[in-house]
Amino acid sequence: MHRAERGGGEGREFGAAPHAPPGLGSPPVEKGEGRVLAHARSREGEVSEQKRAAPVFEREPRGRARDQGTMAALLLLLLLLLLLLPPLLLLRKPHLWPGLRWLPADLAFAVRALRCKRALRARALAAAAADPRGPEGGCSLAWRLAELARQRPAHIFLVHGPRSFSYAEAERESNRAARAFLRARGWGAGPSGGAETEQAAGVAGAAAPLAPGDTVALLLPACPEFLWLWFGLAKAGLRTAFVPAALRRGPLLHCLRSCGARALVLAPEFLESLEPDLPALRAMGLCLWAAGPEAHPAGIRDLLAEASAEADGPVPGYLSAPQSIMDTCLYIFTSGTTGLPKAAQISHLKILQCQAFYQLCGAHQEDVIYLALPLYHMSGSLLGIVGCLGIGATVVLKSKFSASQFWEDCQQHGVTVFQYIGELCRYLVNQPPSTAEHGHKVRLAVGSGLRPDTWERFVRRFGPLRVLETYGLTEGNVATFNYTGQLGAVGRASWLYKHVFPFSLIRYDVTTGEPIRDTQGHCVATCPGEPGLLVAPVSQQSPFLGYAGGPELGQGKLLKGVFQAGDVFFNTGDLLVCDDQGFLRFHDRTGDTFRWKGENVATTEVAEALESLDFLQEVNVYGVTVPGHEGRAGMAALVLRPPHSLDLVQLYAHVSENLPPYAWPRFLRLQGRICLSSAPFDALLRSLWPRRRPSSSRRCGWQRRALTQAHCLTPSMFWTSLGVPTCPSHGPGTVPS
Repeated sequence: MHRAERGGGEGREFGAAPHAPPGLGSPPVEKGEGRVLAHARSREGEVSEQKRAAPVFEREPRGRARDQGTMAALLLLLLLLLLLLPPLLLLRKPHLWPGLRWLPADLAFAVRALRCKRALRARALAAAAADPRGPEGGCSLAWRLAELARQRPAHIFLVHGPRSFSYAEAERESNRAARAFLRARGWGAGPSGGAETEQAAGVAGAAAPLAPGDTVALLLPACPEFLWLWFGLAKAGLRTAFVPAALRRGPLLHCLRSCGARALVLAPEFLESLEPDLPALRAMGLCLWAAGPEAHPAGIRDLLAEASAEADGPVPGYLSAPQSIMDTCLYIFTSGTTGLPKAAQISHLKILQCQAFYQLCGAHQEDVIYLALPLYHMSGSLLGIVGCLGIGATVVLKSKFSASQFWEDCQQHGVTVFQYIGELCRYLVNQPPSTAEHGHKVRLAVGSGLRPDTWERFVRRFGPLRVLETYGLTEGNVATFNYTGQLGAVGRASWLYKHVFPFSLIRYDVTTGEPIRDTQGHCVATCPGEPGLLVAPVSQQSPFLGYAGGPELGQGKLLKGVFQAGDVFFNTGDLLVCDDQGFLRFHDRTGDTFRWKGENVATTEVAEALESLDFLQEVNVYGVTVPGHEGRAGMAALVLRPPHSLDLVQLYAHVSENLPPYAWPRFLRLQGRICLSSAPFDALLRSLWPRRRPSSSRRCGWQRRALTQAHCLTPSMFWTSLGVPTCPSHGPGTVPS
């Protein structure tokens, strides 16, 4: 994002940003004032060396001239095509004429994307050449915030309830947070009070001082403090891990271990629910902070109080400047297809790319963006916040979305851009009419997962406004933008777009769970109207960094020998359809995950949690569609262990203790046994996917998909068989909201 609503698999978020070239570096941190000056001089030499060695930035004058020449040639060529191709194609191939109507829009977006890429390159080179003692010489977050604080100090950056913060105030707050973390690193003023240096000062508490590059996890709601601490960690040269706020017990401990966290910052309102986890957190050696002044258990310090006592002056850039722009600076957790969440590695390059998101969407610095998405997701943090920094706009941040208050907020703050997931738009169109929904200034809605029926109702009721649907993944290297506003589409597959953001759709066998290959062993591209697996080439400009914990965690995400020997493609795990006019539409997802309430749910994680109950012998978890709701709800097919009976009280207590609320199964199905042979499903399989038979090695996954599809085909029979009451206001077979 990028999936935000329909997605699944590893962490599907929509709206991933364009690609920016790698090539930044920074020297190691020196000690003492004299060494800082020497460090600055050596960095100047290293910057020039990097310009010679950087594989994508190349040499600046030559690279800039080449880009300008390429853009001029492209514009001239396309102008000729616009003049000559339509009449020729109309005469010789009339069926191609409908697609030509979108050529001007394709051209305009391609030019905008190239301009964004050039602007990001210029920013990165300027940061590499900046004084390492100043904030402009730090990581992309540090120097962009410092730049905005200098250029637009009084412009409002953030509005949260009654509080508002200018860019200058945001810079000062993040500087205080950075110095608090640096103090935990043992970094502070030298003996003379002048130059900064690394010291051996210890930190109160059981945990050892943080070291450069250590990971600090944030378990916080969407609030200003989340941003100040995130920015402060970046300025202090520390990695941040965004922990989903609903995680507790085993999943929480797993996430902290997988990213190698050395410290955890908690919201005070979470302390009560986290009390059973505190002994395990302390046993891990974590330094525990609370982001608030409320009473804390022993061993938990008030981080905000420590930060408020620090100076708010600029932090030296060399503390956060990366050795390489490909270095990991952030972890965002995604739902793994085989169990617990995985920590996707976010590089400095991706942070830089996401600064162009809203520029690609057509927003500008005078816009006011309404953001009510969780900040621990890519859509909220990287696209919403970093995208806002990219254009220097204002963001109205909401900790929780309120459909009844939405239009009043828009009127009060002059909102012009709304970042959505499809579920939020459905909430809005189901609200009773109000006077506040008229006369608003919202002109653009950007997001993902918007169903065509909800899309149409949303625009008809609240328009005129433009909807820009996007697609992307947290760990992915491909993104699509529906910049034409075509109803139901997630993007375009024109040759112009694929020139800027390359990707392909390949044939996929849903019964084996593998791409279809020809006699040469290569994958086969789909035809218009045929569902295909979305893949994108992995390169230095569009890499796949994988997950924390080892390269084996990302093995299933890479396909080799796709179109020729030696090539490597990223496997999104999503099936899309490209129509005859070049529009991309989401079709389905592969893997054993589903999307509910804006979150990805891994069926294996839910099944493993249920299987630990002593009265259950077998468990099968899958997602089912519910009329009137986005995504799929969790269904658990259960086989009881003789002679036990179903204990609903214990089951509820166990599920609420070990799974986040969005992963709780909404439906239970008691069965005498779960059939693992293909015979009972052959007829169903032939009706769903003709001429395809299941592979014995993938039979369980095939059965799960077959069951899900069967429920979608016969909803009334499905709900009746479960004894679910019908909803009079929605018709038979409909589950009440």
